[in-house]
Amino acid sequence: MGIVDSAILKQEVSDNLKDMILPYWEDMEDNVNGGFFGYKDFDLILKKDAPKGVILNSRILYFFARAAKVMKMPELREYADHAYEFLKDSCLDVKNGGLYWMIHSDGTVLEDMKHTYNQAFGIYALSAYYDAFKSVEALDIAIDIFDLIEKNCRDKYGYKEAFTADFKEIDNEKLSENGLLAQKTMNTLLHLLEGYSYLYEVSHIERVGNALKDILEIFEKKVWNESEGRLEVFFDEKMNSIADLYSYGHDIEASWLIDHACKVLGIKPADYTLTMAENVYRTAFVKNKVLNECFNGEVNETRVWWIQAESMVGFLNAYEKTNDGRYLTATAEIWSYIKKYFLDRRPGGEWFWDLDKKDEPSSKKPITEPWKCPYHNGRMCMELIERIH
Repeated sequence: MGIVDSAILKQEVSDNLKDMILPYWEDMEDNVNGGFFGYKDFDLILKKDAPKGVILNSRILYFFARAAKVMKMPELREYADHAYEFLKDSCLDVKNGGLYWMIHSDGTVLEDMKHTYNQAFGIYALSAYYDAFKSVEALDIAIDIFDLIEKNCRDKYGYKEAFTADFKEIDNEKLSENGLLAQKTMNTLLHLLEGYSYLYEVSHIERVGNALKDILEIFEKKVWNESEGRLEVFFDEKMNSIADLYSYGHDIEASWLIDHACKVLGIKPADYTLTMAENVYRTAFVKNKVLNECFNGEVNETRVWWIQAESMVGFLNAYEKTNDGRYLTATAEIWSYIKKYFLDRRPGGEWFWDLDKKDEPSSKKPITEPWKCPYHNGRMCMELIERIH
């Protein structure tokens, strides 16, 4: 793939960010009750009374703060400020510390449980807000949440995940899937790594860097399965795997996030991340898209929006490390697939959630809900804008 094609790819993702993703999320701003509306169905009908997921709001905060800096669009600060004020005023537990799980549409608390995954995204978002606008208050809140996690959620094996409002441990139903109840998950650990990486990048606080190094060690010694060439996903209390599950999307996402963590720490990149990317390329990259997962030997071929976005970044990252043109070609081919099938070109649309084997979008999946956000696709656009020269 030549430089002209790379320039076109960069321009197209930039246009998608500016012309589709940003306008969609700007229109989701709730100027009455704060934050951003929590639900828009497949038919693009807005549900103003739907609950507002705190993870969704944190991801929106990250998105607008990061976009303001990367795109050099200071006008986006209005939306980042709006998300920040909602997080601070409605999502933050001033009594017990940390972020709640779910908020009513009017800004009052719906679910007061605490989850480590949720706290990680708060750190990620607040770090991005500080990075863009140098808000010392936001950085202080991020550091407070970091210290809260290290005090209440960490044990000698890794990180516990689900808690009551005052940090008494409960079942981890929120992050368990496939009929399993996992006490610890790769997913939560990955986003702790992500949040701690950004916090360390903007603060250079030694204890944050040390915790990040510890997470990298857990990934290498407990999560990475060298014989299978993949990350394990669900674990018991002692970080023993409890499922035969290969999550293609999380592996390709982790391949570049782990590399980034090593970069901000100034240490040698992990050896296994390229193996991880190559295995996803060989196993799950099929005719210009990446499949969902393989559970107990059965492949789920659903094409999911966030997996395509993360695969573009992961394969481009692998290309940067190797100069192997296969990875750059894969990045461009996935983008062609996204353009053709995932972009919702209806007036006011964004990206569809997923596609079936016939590349048809599922009408049962909304365009926005507590997990469907601008974090994956928006970040992909910004990563490509910054990486392609």
